[in-house]
Amino acid sequence: MARPRTFDEDRVLDAAMHAFWANGYEATSTRDLCEAVGLDRSSVYNAFTSKRELFKRVLTRYIEAMTGPQLEILEDEERSAAERIRALFDLIIDGESENRRDGHPGCLTVNTTVELAGRDPEIDRLLERDLARRLAALRNVLAVGRRTGDVTSARDADDLARFLNAVIAGIRVAAQGGADRPVLAAIAATALDALLPVPR
Repeated sequence: MARPRTFDEDRVLDAAMHAFWANGYEATSTRDLCEAVGLDRSSVYNAFTSKRELFKRVLTRYIEAMTGPQLEILEDEERSAAERIRALFDLIIDGESENRRDGHPGCLTVNTTVELAGRDPEIDRLLERDLARRLAALRNVLAVGRRTGDVTSARDADDLARFLNAVIAGIRVAAQGGADRPVLAAIAATALDALLPVPR
C-alpha cells in the first residue's frame, strides 16, 4: 500500500511554479525543484513522476489562475463590450505591475510559448486549448460590440480577436523588458482606438 503524502500539494505546486517561472523549464534542474519545494528527489518523483509531469501540473494550475479572471471579465454581461475590453487590459497591466513588484519574469504562459512551443506536443495542446478559450471569449465580446456599436472596425472578428491577444502578449513582453505602466497603458489605448469609436 502506498504511503500517504505528507506535504501540501498546492504549496509544492506553487513553489515549483516560481522555480520554473524564474528559470524556464529547461534551465530548472531537479535539484532546483527539490530546494524550491523543500522535498527530496524521491518524494518529488513519487508524487509527480518526472520533472515534465510536474511542469505540466504547474502550467495547468497557472493557466487556470490567469485565464479564469480574464474570462470572468469578458463574460460579464453587466458591462458593455468596450468596458469589458478595457477592464481586460487593466487586469493584464495590473498583473504585470504586480509581477514586477514581486520579481517575477513576465507571464509563465508567454515564457513557455517562447521556450517550448513546437517542441513538446503535450505542452502545445495545453497552450492551444488555453488560447482557444481566450480567443472564443474575445470573439464573443467583439460580436456584442458590433451589435451595440462599441466596435466599429470592419475587420473579421477572428482577426480582431487574434489582434487583441497579440497586443496582450506584447504588453506582457514589453513589461518584462522594463516598460512602465504609462507605456503599457498607451499600448492598450492604441489597441482600443483600432476597435472602438472615437469619443466625441
